[in-house]
Amino acid sequence: MRCHDCGKELVKGAEYMPYRVGDSGFAKCRACHEADPVLRGFQEAEVYSRVVGYIRPVRQWNKGKQAEFGDRKEYVAEGRAC
Repeated sequence: MRCHDCGKELVKGAEYMPYRVGDSGFAKCRACHEADPVLRGFQEAEVYSRVVGYIRPVRQWNKGKQAEFGDRKEYVAEGRAC
């Protein structure tokens, strides 16, 4: 894991502050956290998918459809030789 601000590698036993933003995790080393404890400079990704024939941002779906989206499994079809 790396510090979100300075990019320094956080080695085992290092002191750091973990941050949770949605499903994403970030961390700041002790020095960066003491300098500025607020997590800045990140952007949440917009996820689009198809529901009932329309491509819409998943965050705009109702809770039932969002739960269904979370349960989906991705399958990759193997290519065939022509």
